Amino acid sequence: MAIALREWRLFGSPVADDPPGAGPPRSAATMPERAPGLWQRVGEYWWLGEDAGNPTAAWTGKHDETGAEFPVSDDAHYAWSAAFISYVMRIAGAGPGFPYSASHSTYINAARTGGYALTAERPEAYAPLPGDIVCATRTRTKRPRFEDLPAGPFPSHCAIVVGGDGATLAVVGGNIEDAVALTHVPADGAGRIGADPRYTWFVILKVAYAR
Repeated sequence: MAIALREWRLFGSPVADDPPGAGPPRSAATMPERAPGLWQRVGEYWWLGEDAGNPTAAWTGKHDETGAEFPVSDDAHYAWSAAFISYVMRIAGAGPGFPYSASHSTYINAARTGGYALTAERPEAYAPLPGDIVCATRTRTKRPRFEDLPAGPFPSHCAIVVGGDGATLAVVGGNIEDAVALTHVPADGAGRIGADPRYTWFVILKVAYAR
């Protein structure tokens, strides 16, 4: 949690409670991930979050593996939210207990198949604890359900729980409005994720910390 919150503060502590894409039009001049100091930080997420030898390890907030600056129109190809989660887990000392990846679906599926310090839990049955990871699908059709896991690669988004009061969870994720941002997630009063029109939360990754 401390690492995730540190990175959030580095980006200016933005809060993203509006639906994705509800902000003003994006441009290279206004995207935090392309700002001096921050594009390099995104590069660290790729460099340290990915396994050595992956071409993605050389990406930054605005450069591809050759060092060339990619256009804003190609930004979706360089989405770094999974690299951010991988970075936080590696710096936190997860070691071989976490499957570092550029795709959230890699560790979502791993939480169901076993072998890592992750257990997949149903959002309606488990109230996530600080440090757990909540995950949503990002596809309009053929959305995987908890019962479908493991489900191969699929578009998704995950964030780290950093607090909550039973009625709301505070989660920190990467590549939200091109920054590390905090989002408030509605819960049912007991801490279980409730209806949220912005995201389709469908699995919680319970992390085996020494709590």
